[in-house]
Amino acid sequence: MSSSSIATFLSIMTLSLGVGVAQQAVEVPWDDSLPPGTAAHVERALAESSRHGEWVDIDLPGGGKLNTWVVYPERADKAGVVLVIHDIRGMSDWARAVGDQLAQDGFVAVVPDFLSGKGPDGGGTASLGRDVGQTIRKLTEEEVVLRLDAAKAYGEKLPAANGKTAVLGFCWGGTQSFTYALAQPQLQGAVVFYGSVPGATATSVPGERIAKIGAPVLGLYGGNDARINATLPPTIAAMMEHGKTYEFHTFEGAGHGFTGRQDGAAGANLTATQHAWPLTLAFLRRHLR
Repeated sequence: MSSSSIATFLSIMTLSLGVGVAQQAVEVPWDDSLPPGTAAHVERALAESSRHGEWVDIDLPGGGKLNTWVVYPERADKAGVVLVIHDIRGMSDWARAVGDQLAQDGFVAVVPDFLSGKGPDGGGTASLGRDVGQTIRKLTEEEVVLRLDAAKAYGEKLPAANGKTAVLGFCWGGTQSFTYALAQPQLQGAVVFYGSVPGATATSVPGERIAKIGAPVLGLYGGNDARINATLPPTIAAMMEHGKTYEFHTFEGAGHGFTGRQDGAAGANLTATQHAWPLTLAFLRRHLR
């Protein structure tokens, strides 16, 4: 394979997961190799974890603290850092459990509450109640990038870290993962679970911003997610035009948010997660070693 074809490596994976089947919930078996897909599995994953996790407050430029959950892998050598960006519901036990899963898989996981300081009396997600959604929508790209830069700097200085960092986000966080790839040239990788390029529409993406991406990007999408998937053709075209590394996979029958709702879509969400997570780990191991 030539160097130019490597630079523009694209992969589309469409899995047939029974389109047309009634979208009833299914029972999700416990699987310690995947992020938890039900509330009961989230509780079990955190309760049974043997890994060291701790809350830290990361200093933000200009004042303020970024309340962050950090989980360490059980390994003798140094590890790559993965910044986890929660979804539009804010910081949650599910986000923490994803961090724990990444640590089990060999990475230092840094999971910030991006609503730190945005709640009453300087609180974060937990203090906002029903105002989480509207508050998170008010975060600017500049604020998100500043917070990710602070988390990245903190993670890379940890004695357990090897100096390489990737970002991984879901839903709102998936879009912010793409945002960070646009903004941070020293990033080693970006994983986008059902997120879009900021400013993308069904007919265009900001090509001048795509041109600035330095990190390889992995995109993982549910086939039944028309809003996000409408932006994929112009995104693919722009990434190809500018010679960017963009690996993308679409899982037929799965819906938006399939990783956290594995009991939905008549089993399609579970099957999508079973394929998407190994792809995620392979991507992270390739770029953070």
